[in-house]
Amino acid sequence: MPHVRRHKGTIGILTGGGDVPGLNPAIRAVTIRAIEEGYRVVGIRRGWAGLIDLVPDKDAPNHRNVQTLTRETVEGIVRTGGTFLHTARTAPSHVARDDVPPHLRDRYRDDVNDITADVLVNLDFLGIDHLIPIGGDGTLAYAVRLHREGVNVTAIPKTMDNDVPGTEYCIGFSTCVTAIINMTDALRTTAASHERLLVVEVFGRYAGFTALLPTMAGAANRCVIPEHKFDIDRLCGLLVEDQRRNPGHFAVVLVSEGAAMAGDEMTFASAETDVFGHRKLGGIGEKVGAGLRAASVRHNAGKRLDVIVQRLGYLVRCGDPDAMDSIVPMVYGNLALDLVLDGTPGRMVCLRDGNYDHVPVDVVATSPKKVVDVERYYHTDRLRPRYERLHHRPLFIMTSDEGGRP
Repeated sequence: MPHVRRHKGTIGILTGGGDVPGLNPAIRAVTIRAIEEGYRVVGIRRGWAGLIDLVPDKDAPNHRNVQTLTRETVEGIVRTGGTFLHTARTAPSHVARDDVPPHLRDRYRDDVNDITADVLVNLDFLGIDHLIPIGGDGTLAYAVRLHREGVNVTAIPKTMDNDVPGTEYCIGFSTCVTAIINMTDALRTTAASHERLLVVEVFGRYAGFTALLPTMAGAANRCVIPEHKFDIDRLCGLLVEDQRRNPGHFAVVLVSEGAAMAGDEMTFASAETDVFGHRKLGGIGEKVGAGLRAASVRHNAGKRLDVIVQRLGYLVRCGDPDAMDSIVPMVYGNLALDLVLDGTPGRMVCLRDGNYDHVPVDVVATSPKKVVDVERYYHTDRLRPRYERLHHRPLFIMTSDEGGRP
């Protein structure tokens, strides 16, 4: 039983990138355990943006950038979605000139600026001995940078796409999959009533896990994923056959936002990019819907089929965490504290082979992108998951990852 006898140091915690259910349970787990072990806990607000905007002056109004966390402030957040500390898509190594805080503009005047030197100053000003960032590959890539600069970093992986290298599971994935299944099931009533094909577009820029797993769970007949370019005519033929076999006379396909037809590229909503250089995706669902309408004449005895297109978007990342995204963040948070107490920085907590573990945080920067193993898990002719040879596969089956292994 831990006893608080003296101040052991200060732990900083932040959440970066997109919000997902499960962040608050992780914040709570870290905070309560750290306080019990004798640490002071500082919450950095709005991810890396809080460390950029902070003014290292004890009289500066920094309440929007940092706050002291106590048991009382985090006790009630465990079953709520989003992030109590707020978040932002910010990379201190790539700050546009217009986004440089006013107090730093005389020093950073390039179109894109690396403000890491001031981030290090601000971490020192806050007295942070250990930093626990929770995020996806973008957020954690900068955590790797700080680790290499000498900061004691212990990372927690988060992303509903479940594509952070080195771990089978990222916070937010289970709730996302659950939401996709539930919403697709709800849309079936309309598809069946009108005897239509249903196209559901889901998140997934480079990895198709959020389309593949719900399809395996029975939410859809087919799925198309970023890892394999598909033929729209082939997809249409399969869906028309699915519709004929279905007593409800409808069929469903899940479409990853990063999927592309043969001979085509990703579909972008605009030319704008975020701080990580990613253009905003959107529109592949509508493109698939139009392609299916046109192709259906060839597969449906000359009669055009009607198609419903629904983009789920932010509906799958909002709301409260499910059981998995309540339990895993709690374990991840406590495992992160074990690493702090053991004096083992530079690690990322993870799940490997179904067991809780940790790997070097550098795996985020040095490993290939984590994507679906098409040969093993995706039937490219049938455009759906493979259901055979699942013995000894992990809980989420297709999400195993070799990154970070010795």
